[in-house]
Amino acid sequence: MTTIELPSASDLRSLAEQSNAWPFEQARALVNRLKKQPKDEVLFETGYGPSGLPHIGTFGEVARTTMVRHAFRVLTEDKIKTRLLAFSK
Repeated sequence: MTTIELPSASDLRSLAEQSNAWPFEQARALVNRLKKQPKDEVLFETGYGPSGLPHIGTFGEVARTTMVRHAFRVLTEDKIKTRLLAFSK
């Protein structure tokens, strides 16, 4: 059986800081904005319309916000509290 070693939190943060993936780019922009205006908590919001049955677009709206939130949590090493608010009109 093969053992896989997971990166440490600091290694993961280092990789995230170098990543060109758009969730990490967006999260870095948010981190930079918080350096100018610090906050104790960051609220991530997403929403979707109730028209018709749920579909891949509905999933995408929530998934994109969740990916940026995860990237933010990695970059800040979870030192800033986050919440995700999902709503439907």
